[in-house]
Amino acid sequence: MAFSDLLEQVGGEGLFQALQVFTLLLISVLLPSQLLLDNFSAAVPSHRCWVHVLDNSSEAPANLTPEALLTVSIPLGPNHRPHQCRRFRQPQWQLLDPNATATNWSEAATEPCVDGWVYDLSTFTSTIVAEWDLVCDNQGLKPLGQSIFMTGVLVGSFSWGLLSYWLGRKPIFRWCSLQMAVASTSTIFAPNFLVYCGLRFLSALGLAGIILTSVTLMVEWTTTRRRALTMTMLGCTYSLGQVALGGLAFFLRDWRTLHLVVSTPVFATFLISWSVQWLPESARWLIITGKPNQALQELKKVARINGHTEAKKTLSIEVLMSSMEEEMASVKAHQSVLDLFRVPVLRWRSLSLFMVDFALMFSYYGLVLDLQNLGSDVFLLQVLFGAVDFLGRSTNTFFLRFFGRRVILASFQAVAGLSILANVLVPRDLQTLRVVFAVLGKGCFGVSLTCFTVYNPELFPTPLRMTANGFLQSAGRLGAVVGPLIMMTRQALPLLPPISYGVIPIVSSLIVLFLPETRGLPLPDTIQDLESQRSAAARGKRPEEIIRESTLF
Repeated sequence: MAFSDLLEQVGGEGLFQALQVFTLLLISVLLPSQLLLDNFSAAVPSHRCWVHVLDNSSEAPANLTPEALLTVSIPLGPNHRPHQCRRFRQPQWQLLDPNATATNWSEAATEPCVDGWVYDLSTFTSTIVAEWDLVCDNQGLKPLGQSIFMTGVLVGSFSWGLLSYWLGRKPIFRWCSLQMAVASTSTIFAPNFLVYCGLRFLSALGLAGIILTSVTLMVEWTTTRRRALTMTMLGCTYSLGQVALGGLAFFLRDWRTLHLVVSTPVFATFLISWSVQWLPESARWLIITGKPNQALQELKKVARINGHTEAKKTLSIEVLMSSMEEEMASVKAHQSVLDLFRVPVLRWRSLSLFMVDFALMFSYYGLVLDLQNLGSDVFLLQVLFGAVDFLGRSTNTFFLRFFGRRVILASFQAVAGLSILANVLVPRDLQTLRVVFAVLGKGCFGVSLTCFTVYNPELFPTPLRMTANGFLQSAGRLGAVVGPLIMMTRQALPLLPPISYGVIPIVSSLIVLFLPETRGLPLPDTIQDLESQRSAAARGKRPEEIIRESTLF
């Protein structure tokens, strides 16, 4: 008897599952705001150099307008607007002559902003960029901070994955909730950018643990036939969280207030994990790690909540151990990452999907963490990004039912890259068109990422499936780290970031075309199954299509 049958005995679709899923979905709404918070707390306001004659009222001539003083104090930049990073060493009074031109001064007459900057606070009353002057020569610090946060997610995915196996899912969930709440709330007291990045790194560590353990608890307490629906609901909840962030940021224009509002509710997550009865430890994990008595108590608790009183009489230690024989054997036959490269067919699939997942996350986070470069209204863009992400996730099941995995993944990935490249060619004054291309690219990335979560497990045999999943998740997290770093080149090579974000997913979409199609095929259990499928495909034969559940989110 499999554990899924055991779960059915205590109630696989009862009140307990409804309460657990509802609670974890409420918690999941809070998570996207932490990932995308820098779109608003690190927004770059319009700025110019601080100059005495313009910003010191005691030195400003009373007979000149602010516009005139700006003309003689700040040279024009490449966009024919006041330069953001240089000022005149001395006022260029000759520029007030009606016959004067912009060439009536030399580069030697200018200097950097040695006295600081003046920021336009009409959109955001406060950002970390304005507070710590992350502009001009220091503008690369903003994407560096974003990459540090993503590095925290990468490190957290590794460390909490191991610790959750040793210590359990629920203790890690509790600790990560407390860590993220404390670290994220403490950022409002950061005295400098270095401390801010350190706290954001700790917050990202906690975020990775919450995502990992919440998804694991959902999967391990949900029956197979309801797993796809549950994971789809979780993905849609993440989309709603993106929409909610756009709304909150519109009303909260101060970065400290925004951080406080999105961080303090995480304390409630920590309290809920201690108090509610419908967030128990995973019974699967308890049995596998030699704690059957605790597992029995948790299962009886679930049976009581679901109203299955007869299960208390039928459940025993012997029943638990017999139901987990298959899982125990799977643990003993644990495979290493090196096994993915010993067989040619697995080596090609592993390397190909590594590049595909890296490209997806590289361009995805390069797009969603750079809203200011895509349109003037970052609040509307954030809401639209969340809405189109919700649409993509909710309709992906339809695409998977009627089209092959390769077709969906390659085509949507290519369209996403083309949308980013098209945005490079659109003039900045055509804001509506730029927004259309940006939203189209975001929606296509959403479909591609969801399709990837379905396609990936279908390409590997059962003993190596979880190993491959962890390996590919690392590739995605690495792409999320490198993506923001490319923005650091914008000052010297302004076209490099958008071209990279557009070209790389297009190239990876071509790699997908050389992978096998898996729609309608049973999950492979052995490497021989992979060879059989390849031989059948070469002969033009396909096994009878089966219906299977997927854990897409």
